[in-house]
Amino acid sequence: MHIEKNVFEQIINTVMNVKDKTKDDLKDMLTHCKCRRLHVRVVKAREGSRQEVMPQAPYVLQKEHRKVVCEWICKLKFPDGYALNLSRCVDMRNASLHNLKSHDCLVFMQRVLPLAFRDLLPTNVWNVLTELS
Repeated sequence: MHIEKNVFEQIINTVMNVKDKTKDDLKDMLTHCKCRRLHVRVVKAREGSRQEVMPQAPYVLQKEHRKVVCEWICKLKFPDGYALNLSRCVDMRNASLHNLKSHDCLVFMQRVLPLAFRDLLPTNVWNVLTELS
């Protein structure tokens, strides 16, 4: 069960772009990314200084989409004893999920994940997510 929880947390933190919890940081992208359109670009800022800019990946939701997903999760209802009340695990300010138990992560991956991101992610990304669940 803990493996499913770890996989779920990595997927949800990456898609929801949770700060300091995703593997899409500047260091990892420089060393591991082979996709040219996701390479870090150096942009000239003011007065001759340089700034590294990392483009957003197609599997990362924008801020307004993250808020939509969090609001939808808050409204979800499950039968008694089936899963935790997920609305208690949603942080609306940061648009993220936290403190889910292993069983709740498994339920979320199997039942909720395919529905949550169906209309928000590109088709090819959504197909990969549904294969994982």
